[in-house]
Amino acid sequence: MEGGFITGLRKKIIQEALLMFEKYGYHGVTVNQIVENVGTSKGGFYHHFTSKDELLFVIHDTFITYVLEKATIANETYKSPTKKLQAIIKDFVKVFDLYKPHISVFYQENIYLKPEYEILIKKKRDQFKQIIIRAIREGKECGEFRKDLPVEITGMAILGMVNWAYKWYKQSGPKSIDEIGDIFVDLILHAVLTVETLSESNYLDQLIEKPFFTN
Repeated sequence: MEGGFITGLRKKIIQEALLMFEKYGYHGVTVNQIVENVGTSKGGFYHHFTSKDELLFVIHDTFITYVLEKATIANETYKSPTKKLQAIIKDFVKVFDLYKPHISVFYQENIYLKPEYEILIKKKRDQFKQIIIRAIREGKECGEFRKDLPVEITGMAILGMVNWAYKWYKQSGPKSIDEIGDIFVDLILHAVLTVETLSESNYLDQLIEKPFFTN
């Protein structure tokens, strides 16, 4: 019972902090205000977080850890770089639905991360980027991707394209997050796959799942 309460309280603190940071900004919110809104004590807060700085880090770390773990699984699951890249992109897109408040706070408040936490976040972001870069490089080397692709720029283009979704994606929008993921995969694969792969093979055979627009 106690363990469940602790887990629930930690979650409640994070959710309330997300709402308050998004509305008032990191420096516009105190620990006292967070615990008052949650209905706990400062002791309850400090049982889970050493400081408000650590709480901000946890909010950032949550979604970055998610995309890194999913990309690592994709990298280990598929031998084909084409399939690796698809899986990475699909899970990357989903993060904007699963962790939209976390991401909003990240872009709004990341300048306030303490240096030690910023280093940890940057390390995970770099690891994620390198998984994408490696998939593109492998795709070139095995002949699935165009030989003329500049690996680093292509990787950064994919990151930029998907990251920008936080600006416009709405859960109430006309397309679901899975449908948006299908569109992103289709656009990116048509940009990176060789002409031969696209023209001589059945394009749908290259996909790990059937996109919504082929139904």
